[in-house]
Amino acid sequence: MRVILGIEINNREEDALKVQSLLTEYGCCIKMRLGMHDPGGCATSGLIILEFFPDFGKMINELEAKLKALESVKVGRMEF
Repeated sequence: MRVILGIEINNREEDALKVQSLLTEYGCCIKMRLGMHDPGGCATSGLIILEFFPDFGKMINELEAKLKALESVKVGRMEF
């Protein structure tokens, strides 16, 4: 099964380092990472899209729960 997470960070100044730390912690199961933010200087929000290697369901669920616990972060999930 393919899992893709979309992560919206609405307060980059406060939560970007926390999100980066989690992505580093769970980096072994991340196949692809795409980060986007609004152009034109330092945006206050951003979007990250992650695709995971297969067979890491437990780690993906842990990462998703930890990201959702951050106040300014929204997480969407797609499975194929």
